[in-house]
Parts: sequence; C-alpha cells; structure tokens
Amino acid sequence: MLSLHVEVLWIVLLPCSVKIAKLIQKSSCDVVCIIDRQVPAELAEQFSEFRAFDKAFDSVVSCFKSQKLDLPIVYSPVQELTDYHDVRTYQKAAAKSLERAIKAGFKSPMLIVPTSHRFSNAELCTVLGALDQLYVPIQLREDVPAHAKQIKELSVLISKPNAEDILKEALVLESGRMVARDIGVGDPERMAPPRVEDYVNNVLSSLKKEVISDLNVLQEDYPLFAAVNRAANQVKRHRGRIIFLEYVPPQPASKTLMLVGKGVTYDTGGADIKAGGVMAGMSRDKCGAAAVAGFMQIVNEQKPADVHVMAALCMVRNSVGEESYVSDEIHTSRAGVRIRVGNTDAEGRMCMADALCRMKEIAIERKLPDPHLFTIATLTGHACISAGDGYSIAIDNSVAQKAGHARLLQEVGQSFGEPFEVSVLRPDDFDFNKGKVIGEDIVQANNAPSTRTPRGHQIPAAFLIQVTGLDKHGLESSLPIKYTHIDVAASACVFPKMPTAAPIVALAKTHL
Repeated sequence: MLSLHVEVLWIVLLPCSVKIAKLIQKSSCDVVCIIDRQVPAELAEQFSEFRAFDKAFDSVVSCFKSQKLDLPIVYSPVQELTDYHDVRTYQKAAAKSLERAIKAGFKSPMLIVPTSHRFSNAELCTVLGALDQLYVPIQLREDVPAHAKQIKELSVLISKPNAEDILKEALVLESGRMVARDIGVGDPERMAPPRVEDYVNNVLSSLKKEVISDLNVLQEDYPLFAAVNRAANQVKRHRGRIIFLEYVPPQPASKTLMLVGKGVTYDTGGADIKAGGVMAGMSRDKCGAAAVAGFMQIVNEQKPADVHVMAALCMVRNSVGEESYVSDEIHTSRAGVRIRVGNTDAEGRMCMADALCRMKEIAIERKLPDPHLFTIATLTGHACISAGDGYSIAIDNSVAQKAGHARLLQEVGQSFGEPFEVSVLRPDDFDFNKGKVIGEDIVQANNAPSTRTPRGHQIPAAFLIQVTGLDKHGLESSLPIKYTHIDVAASACVFPKMPTAAPIVALAKTHL
C-alpha cells in the first residue's frame, strides 16, 4: 500500500508546507500525483486497462480514483522524449499535475518524483516544477489572505537515499525564486522603488546594505541613473534608489561575484514613449533586479564558505513628464565617458552603468579575489526574437570568454531547466556605439526598436563595457576583469505569464 511517513522541512518564503515522504503504513495526502509512465505496482493493472481503450492516456492529464489505494490519482505524463528535449519536460509535467489537483479541489497532494537515467537532476527539477505552480502573487497574498496558499501542504516521494538533501536544496532554491517572483510580479505601485527597499530590508535583513536615494548623491555619483530618475523623482513614492547588498563569507574568499540588476519598476519609454499598446507588461521590466535579489536570498540561505557576493538593485521608474530626460542630452558617466542620449526607451543600460562602474572600482580598490561582474536585465526585445520565449542570453567580455564562462553557464543551465543561448561580442558592437561628432564619446542608442536593429542585444553589452571603463580591463591589461551580461527579456517575464525567476538556479549551481 502506498502511504507516507513525513518529516516537515520548512524554510520561510515557500508557497506551502512541504514534506518529505517515505513508504510506511499511513498516508496524510488526499491525492497522488504521478508523472512517470512507470507507475507503482499497485497502479500497474489499472493503468494498463486505461491504455487499452484510451490512446491519448499517456499524452493528456487524467484524474481518477484508484480502488486499490483508495485515493484519487492525477496522472500528468512526461511527454515522449526526443534527442532534443531537456529536463524541463519533467518540470512541466509536475506543474500540470499540481494544476490539475488544485482545480479538482485537493489540498494535500503527494507528488511521486521519478528518476531519470537521461537527466541527472530530474528529481530536483521535478520538485522545482511543482513549487513553481504553487506560487501565489504577493499582492493576492497580502490583499486576500484567504487565498495566500493554493494548497495546505505538499508531500514529495523521492526514491533515492539522498531524498532529504534533494528536497532541502529545492526549498532553498525556491525561496530565492519566490523573492524574485515577488519583486517581478508586483505592480508599479506595490513594487515602486521605496517599497522594493522595504521588501528587501524585511527579507534580506541579515545582509549588509547600503541604499543610495539622496538626489544629490545620485546626480554626483550615478549621473546616468539620475537622468532616468529625473521625471519619477517628482513623485515621492516613485523616487529611485540603488540598493547595494553584500554577503561576506566566513572564510577568506576564493572568488567574488558582483551582480547588477536592472530594476525599472515601470517603463513608459520616457519621452520616447511606448505607443500603440506596447506599454502593458512594463512593470516586469524589473525582473533583472528581482533575479539579483532572489540570488542573494539563495546566497543568504546557503552561506557559501569562500564566495564573496555583492549586488546592486537599480530601482527606478522610467516616467514621462515635464522633467523627463530626452534624446540629444549629453551626460558624463561615473567613469568620465561623455554620452549622447539617442532614445529614452534605452533606459536599462543607463540605470545600470554607474552601479556597474562602482562594482569595478570596488573590485580594484579592495583587491578582491577573482572578481566577476554581471549585469542581469530584461533589456531588449531583440533577445526575445533571437532566442525565443524561455531562453536567457549570456554575453561574456573577452576575459570571461577566455575562461569559458558563458559556455559553462549554458551547460549548467541546460541540466537544471534554465537554458541559455550564448552570444559573442564583435568589433561591430563597439563601433555602433561610438560618438558621431566631437564632444560625444558614445551614443547611447539609435532611435529604432532593438527588434529592428541588427545585433540589437549585443550592442547594449558593448555599451556597458565602454561607458564603465571595463574596456580598459581586457585580456592584455594589467588587471583583466571578467564581465558577463545576461539578457533575460525572453526567459524571466513573458507577459502576461508569471515571472519565472530565471536565471538564478543556473547562476547558483554554476557559482555557489
């Protein structure tokens, strides 16, 4: 008889209580969710009967009663695999099984987690797929507490000796994904910059923090960010800020991760306004900073012994109004590079650049070990048409490329259900940004959408290298610095779907 013994494993920031299950006498679940075609012996005869008269049985979600187990069953089969499928098939099947169980009204499902000879991380990814389906948006949790949880508890049955370790790892990763989803899905008011600061202060209270919100400091030290912030600064509840977070390991660090996230809480396009109905969904333009915050939650839970991690959440609203920054303005970056604004809807690279420059300065001044700088952003529509929905794009500078970083990130992401495409910087990308006349070093953007600009997702990465002085820290310099730009426009926030929290699982498994 299938039954359960449970040990409760609870970490804050989870969608429900989660339990590890074992085979003993009694069960506390009200439905069993199965995604593997190799079913428990108690169900084999019934499944064979269904297959005999229903050719679609192994390709659609079913819900029925097992007389032998005296329990309802939800069967959400993993699809037939080809050479080109990846572990996401397990995640999707698990999510669909929970979706069907919830629709049926069950509150305590048990998920039987299959093993896979083909995908070594199938168990972890299956649990993450189930937890993904159980997420409830932060505003619904706050506004309607009765709907804060879709189910009471989830039990997972993993037939491996390290089942408890697999579940614990899934819960840590999910806590980070929940932070990222909360910030990403919050509407323009709930997750306006000051309220993101409040959220981060509450959730990541044990990390070192520095918040830059004083207008004079922003104008002096973060002038490109201040330009984007100019219109929003007229409304107190929309005023921008840069939230710096730091985790210091207990042992001497062997490497340093320095992440900068684009946190545009609403993108109107600014003076180059998004017209024609394309503004909907622009509250998701903060999913880069959301991912960085989620990554810091994982760091805070895992507490790596020798990895030093710093982060900057660049939270700003690209508003439109009488104080909007406009095209043709000349601004000098923190690194002293003169920039002519070409399009106010290219605000993402502007709001991150000076924080990225500060990270570079900190790495140099403190002589941090093996620094690797990142920008993570929902930056371009070009990334969406280049990679397609569900795929992040990683772009290394020359130093990170020599270390094989993007390819490693791609390999790890593939095995954990967060796939990457890899793009390469070319001389053309840097040439595109060069100033056209005396008095301007760099042109921030052209006035066409990135989707109609050749190499539209590589060019912003080159821009960030040029305006921060990272171009002076290449392979032949006295101090080479690794830098990777990650465009998550196609993977983190395909509106109106729920934010995915990509790519924090891949980042965590690669670097922690």
